[in-house]
Amino acid sequence: MTDISDNLAAAASDTPETVATYLRLRGLQPSSKNWKRKRRISTDDDNAPFTPGRDPGPLGAVLDKLTRDSGWEAALARENVVLQWDELAGADTAKHSEPVSLERGLLTVKCDSTAWAKNLQYMRATILTEIGRRYPDAGVQNLRFIGPDVPSWKWGPRVVPGRGPRDTYG
Repeated sequence: MTDISDNLAAAASDTPETVATYLRLRGLQPSSKNWKRKRRISTDDDNAPFTPGRDPGPLGAVLDKLTRDSGWEAALARENVVLQWDELAGADTAKHSEPVSLERGLLTVKCDSTAWAKNLQYMRATILTEIGRRYPDAGVQNLRFIGPDVPSWKWGPRVVPGRGPRDTYG
């Protein structure tokens, strides 16, 4: 009988006082289980603190890595060519022109008038060089400048088959 009381006394001495009080109030006896918490030892070096690669990176670097890993670089570069047209061509020129399509390396720019289209035609090399320098992933190889839309007699409700009007104005 003394062995049982000795075991209880030993178990009670290992048990924290708050746990022993709780067990006494509930009418339970403390067990001989060790109440000290054991630290979990992990061997996972990827999640260990203060190791290389664990520090948060700058947001720009994280976004660059995301776009590179996802393969979005070319699509974002093409969008930037359209969105940054005023910086590429100049603010005054951008007021009179806007890019309308970019297909197979050909950037088509619509101008307010044929005079603006011709002036931009003279600036083609400069604009193309600037696009290649800023956005090499866009894949712009050539520029095409078009004037405003003009009425056509080829479509509409009263079109007649045939060659259409020729020299009928004189």
